[in-house]
Amino acid sequence: MPKPVTFFSEGVKLAVDLYLPDDLARGEKRAGIVLCHGYTGVRNIYLPDNARVLTEAGYVVLNFDYKGWGDSEGPKTRLAPYSRVADVQAALTFLAAQPEVAADRLGIYGTSYGGATVVWVAAVDPRVKCTVSVVGIGNGARWMRSVRRPDEYYDLLERAAADRTRRALEGASEFVERAEILLPDRQSAELGMAARRNNPAAVSTIPLEFIDDTLSFNPEWVVDKIAPWPILFITSDNDRLVPPAESEALYARAGEPKKLLVLQGYGHYEVYEGEAFREVMAATTDWYARYIPARK
Repeated sequence: MPKPVTFFSEGVKLAVDLYLPDDLARGEKRAGIVLCHGYTGVRNIYLPDNARVLTEAGYVVLNFDYKGWGDSEGPKTRLAPYSRVADVQAALTFLAAQPEVAADRLGIYGTSYGGATVVWVAAVDPRVKCTVSVVGIGNGARWMRSVRRPDEYYDLLERAAADRTRRALEGASEFVERAEILLPDRQSAELGMAARRNNPAAVSTIPLEFIDDTLSFNPEWVVDKIAPWPILFITSDNDRLVPPAESEALYARAGEPKKLLVLQGYGHYEVYEGEAFREVMAATTDWYARYIPARK
């Protein structure tokens, strides 16, 4: 069972679940992993399964809500990608301070938009010794353009420009249905909706500010700075929400050591369950074991 704790990022209290391996001996230090959820995710959707697998593999695992999401304090439902980077860095600081954790063996794991966040963190924070980015985004404009018809994309840019003015003049962004910005893919959207359906922390509306935030945050700008620390990219050839071209572009720009795993036949939300999840976590645990073994 996770241990509920809190830490602070930029003065804001964040809600955290800390997972300790059952076989952890008194005085022993293990490698630690920070988990990072996606665009509108919260820590209790999907990621507890990842935490379970990693804890069974011997790692201390930290799973948390970004500012304003889930049970964390702060302005609600903002994307704020650079603020998320600060949250992950604060999570690393907190995790390294735990007596059960070896501060020189820290890793991060991000899924979907979290896969973008962890790339940026790994590029700017040398404490990160191993990274896994799953179905992540490398360039916000390319991603948003790739899943829309041309007219839809230019309409989106016009709405973003109008909302930019609104925020400057009135101090607030317009809230719209989540699906207007994060387009549902028919292939696997029902899986995502099912995971959110009975979760009170799941959101159905988000601010148009998400558009500008997405367009201005491009981890491919910095992915080459991660080397010489290792990074694993995992994508799927049939992901219609975040096409595999995003992970492929990140991989192409990253330095060694690096690896790209392209799963076969799975949709975006399918990587969170069943056989696809097993494949993701098998590759993830192998990667961590190679570069930051849980036990010394």
